[in-house]
Amino acid sequence: MDNPVTPRDAGRPGPRRRDRHGRGMRGPVAPPQVPLAASRGEVFADLVQDSVERLERRWPQLADIDFLVLDVPRPAAPAEAWNDETVPLGGTVPSREGRRGRVVVYRRPVEIRTKGRDERAALVHEVVVEQVAELLGLTPETVDPRYGED
Repeated sequence: MDNPVTPRDAGRPGPRRRDRHGRGMRGPVAPPQVPLAASRGEVFADLVQDSVERLERRWPQLADIDFLVLDVPRPAAPAEAWNDETVPLGGTVPSREGRRGRVVVYRRPVEIRTKGRDERAALVHEVVVEQVAELLGLTPETVDPRYGED
């Protein structure tokens, strides 16, 4: 053991240029502009936005309504216990005292009830139409004449 191994210079920190196999550092799986890089929440929000844009052509007053996506519904009061009723897919908050009206779509309940992207897009549109109809005091068929069609 005449040749002792000298340790790497610990005083010289710097970025690693290669991994331990000498092949270089791994890059991202997909660039950010590719849909693969979008999260499920972002894809769902895009479905809601597509539905809203579709309805805004017919109902310009929807520009005064905020559309939100939440993961799951919350109980109305903190002490309120969960019950056996069905989980809502969406909800509304009417406008009052200078606050804009809101339509909320719950992502997880909708995702659980659908199998594919097309089915999910159809259910999201139905939920948005129903909530807009409730907020405007109209029937869903009035808001979107194709409501309920497969």
